[in-house]
Amino acid sequence: MDWSKHKIFETNSIILLVGILIVVSIGGIVEIAPLFWLSSTIEKVQGMRPYSPLELTGRNIYVREGCYLCHSQMIRSLRDEVERYGHYSLAAESMYDRPFQWGSKRTGPDLARVGGKYSDEWHTLHLKNPRTVVPESVMPGYSFLAERRVDATYIADDLTALQAIGDPYTDEMVAQAGADLKAQVDPDSDGAEALLERYPKAQVRQFDGNPEFISEMDALIAYLQMLGTLVDFTTFDASGPNLR
Repeated sequence: MDWSKHKIFETNSIILLVGILIVVSIGGIVEIAPLFWLSSTIEKVQGMRPYSPLELTGRNIYVREGCYLCHSQMIRSLRDEVERYGHYSLAAESMYDRPFQWGSKRTGPDLARVGGKYSDEWHTLHLKNPRTVVPESVMPGYSFLAERRVDATYIADDLTALQAIGDPYTDEMVAQAGADLKAQVDPDSDGAEALLERYPKAQVRQFDGNPEFISEMDALIAYLQMLGTLVDFTTFDASGPNLR
């Protein structure tokens, strides 16, 4: 190979810089330009829906308490991860997360498929004192969540804000936000059936075992128990039938 042809670039920094900019520009155009012709980079998957008011409240508490600093919600498509946690994560599963909870830092296990893996009682004990169920845990306790009432004052405003940026909350969902939040912890209420119509697969029950009031523990467990439960992976086919 005649290396002398490279001499002009190796001896002239300006020409080298211009050459780098041209190559980077071409690469950027090839990768970015096609995205302008796509309505969305996330393919919708059957079963996905926005969070119910109680789940959304629980998610806000999860973010507030910094749970994402030790737990990721992203199962990579690697054999060891799939065998341990379940089906690899789909982008559609985080389409209503702002901010999304993907990541790589795991002091504790990944939570993308934690829904239904443990009972509500297990979660309650774990949140109050993690070492009662996981002796080697380094997680701090969050017993105060069971004593704090959920503040639903602005839940309708939360849904309105998410509706404004594209989440498919209807005006009815916004209007019924407060009632739906209460109905999700009261399976005997008249609103439980309407809640399930608006939010399919929402779990309706007393999550922390205390019927006296709706606690932040209720909300957080409701959020954890729905993670990974909306998409039916026993019938999921990545080639397309589940997309809509």
